[in-house]
Amino acid sequence: MVQPFIRNHQYNLIQRQSQLLLHAMQTASDPRVADSVRTGVWSAIMELFPDADPEQKLMLGAVSDCRGEEDIRRYLHTMEDVLEPYPQLTVKQIHDLFPKSKKLKVPDLDAVDWQRTSYLGWTDPAAGRMFLVYPLNGQLAGIEGKYTPANKGVCFLCNRHEEIALFSAIVRKKPAGASPDYYKAIGQYICLDSKACNRNLTQVAALETLIRQILGV
Repeated sequence: MVQPFIRNHQYNLIQRQSQLLLHAMQTASDPRVADSVRTGVWSAIMELFPDADPEQKLMLGAVSDCRGEEDIRRYLHTMEDVLEPYPQLTVKQIHDLFPKSKKLKVPDLDAVDWQRTSYLGWTDPAAGRMFLVYPLNGQLAGIEGKYTPANKGVCFLCNRHEEIALFSAIVRKKPAGASPDYYKAIGQYICLDSKACNRNLTQVAALETLIRQILGV
């Protein structure tokens, strides 16, 4: 049995590529066009997992055998079976990540779909604060900042068009010799709905960059 090895953002890209193949199969009048797309989809998926073992490669590469909607559905279902879940958090762990937030409002953890989560994000509208938790290099990292809702736009994290908010946080690490009142703020437009963002993410580089910038690591 293949152990879970696909992360949420990787599954999102597999799903997107699979839909691209399905569209080509349903609309291309020349079978060679669909075959060309199939080859490109196979390559894009395999490139996501350069260290995959033979059994994982066989499972991932099965996309090249898909010839219709039902095949795509079965393929994606197989991929869902090996999704690597986000490390399930406890309320205490979250409070420990934000020790200065004495009235921290924690989301309903029982309602979280951990397999389809790249980062845990939520807002506290009363305080105007947004919180993000992510396992960075195997260690849980949490960042918080002010947020200001905006109209629809492109999210810095998932690069998709969604309802966004300006997230602004103060960098925690000060340069050597900085004055006591020194501060540096970083702001990015990100999805207001973290669940939608998690469904859109196909890479975590932007998310990790934002966290490192704020934490100064």
